[in-house]
Amino acid sequence: MIREQIEAKLRAAFDPMYLEVVDESYRHNVPAGSESHFKVVLVSDRFTGERFLNRHRMLYGTLTEELSNTVHALALHTYTIKEWEALQDTVFASPPCRGAGSIA
Repeated sequence: MIREQIEAKLRAAFDPMYLEVVDESYRHNVPAGSESHFKVVLVSDRFTGERFLNRHRMLYGTLTEELSNTVHALALHTYTIKEWEALQDTVFASPPCRGAGSIA
């Protein structure tokens, strides 16, 4: 449900050429079904001329509600169409969970 909400907001805000939103919560020390950790790959010409930090700020601004509630972490991969085409078949792996302890 949260994944679909994130996807809908990003589609409306960025008119992406490519969008992938992956729930990676299962890779972290959170209860099953948490929907708290996501990877986003977003390709849009709205990023043309923007540095990566500003691109991330743009996404954070779009997802303010989700970030203030259930979403704990976003792994963001933001590209212009030209940058995306130069990547050709690159796999975007998220880093391993660095959280301490385990769920009791």
